Amino acid sequence: MKNIGWRIEETKGGYAQVITSYQAKNCEGCFLREVCHQQKGNRIIDAYLNYNRLKQKAEKRLKSKRGIQKRKQRCFDTEPVFANIKHNHHFKRFMLGGIEKVSVETGLLALAHNLRKKTA
Repeated sequence: MKNIGWRIEETKGGYAQVITSYQAKNCEGCFLREVCHQQKGNRIIDAYLNYNRLKQKAEKRLKSKRGIQKRKQRCFDTEPVFANIKHNHHFKRFMLGGIEKVSVETGLLALAHNLRKKTA
């Protein structure tokens, strides 16, 4: 495949990523062409090289001994907190809309939970 250029795009999270485009040399006459792509010319593939590198790094960390231990610990540290808030305090959904208001509501829930823990 031939490198036909690169561009920078911003993700939803605001992170700028470099996307490299590659084009196949000859798709005409290929018996898998209809299955492979629907473009008029030869197939163009976008490669997110940094994304793939970071994804592999994260997977490696998750599958390490420390990563496995941390994932097991999560069952005892965080999940009971959310279960307590949902079940014992009857919190099913946020009352407000928007990121800022939901963040405030989440902070108030965490504050109330911590106060209940302190008084118990």
